[in-house]
Amino acid sequence: MIDTDLDVVYVDKFFRRLCFESSGHIRMQQGELITLIERTAPPHLAAAWDRSGLQVAAGRAEIHRLAVCLDPTPAAIRSALESGADMILSHHPLTIQPRFLDQRDAFHEAARLLLGADVPLYAAHTSLDANPHGPAAWLAHELDLRDLAVLLPTATPGYGIGMVGRLPAPVSGAELINRLAPWLQRGHAASAGPELPDTGIEVVALCPGSGGSLLEAAAAAGAAVMITGDIKYHAALESPLSILDVGHFLLEEEMMRRFAMTLSSTLPVTFIPGHDPVRPLPVTP
Repeated sequence: MIDTDLDVVYVDKFFRRLCFESSGHIRMQQGELITLIERTAPPHLAAAWDRSGLQVAAGRAEIHRLAVCLDPTPAAIRSALESGADMILSHHPLTIQPRFLDQRDAFHEAARLLLGADVPLYAAHTSLDANPHGPAAWLAHELDLRDLAVLLPTATPGYGIGMVGRLPAPVSGAELINRLAPWLQRGHAASAGPELPDTGIEVVALCPGSGGSLLEAAAAAGAAVMITGDIKYHAALESPLSILDVGHFLLEEEMMRRFAMTLSSTLPVTFIPGHDPVRPLPVTP
């Protein structure tokens, strides 16, 4: 599903990069681009434990092309550099806990690639998740949820993690799953907690990441169902409402693709598709 309002939208011949092109040659100062990103992902909204913000500094002043990805893996960074990007925006940070470059692993390789190319990496993590007016609300808009409210408010009124809203009309559990079907890359969603209601689902809660800590707030807001990216065993066991786990990767990959499209109105942007680390396992009896 591509927004054709952009000047040019194309996938390269290896189907590794989705490129959103603006007409003409556009460039921005690195600081200006970070300011632009932070209009949608304000740093003060980030959780205290998070490490949103600049991950790897670089000396270059001008940015001609931005690459956007979900995870700053070595593969994603290589693809970004091959596309000609001179700055990378990811959702997940390079690391949550500070550490030395004392092992030849993915963290070491990502840092080597970025430092070798003098390309900065910026992560908009919970600072983006906590903005219900940005791409974190993409599924709420697809489901046409009304009267949106956040589940876990921040100190800034109107902002927070997770959201809850009302469907235009009540639906059954099967109807809700059918509405989600175009986005279900695995071909199915996992259901947890109480059985999905046969009828009368009107209030729905959403959390793109792991929604277990928001279940009580969702139930208190009147939600019949929580749609989330993943759920832990004991949270599912004790849930007061039905849960649809549609995949962490699915929800946040699409969020970042839409963020890339928004930013492409300002400068050339390449979206680097990722890979779901959780894969279905075919089993033959």
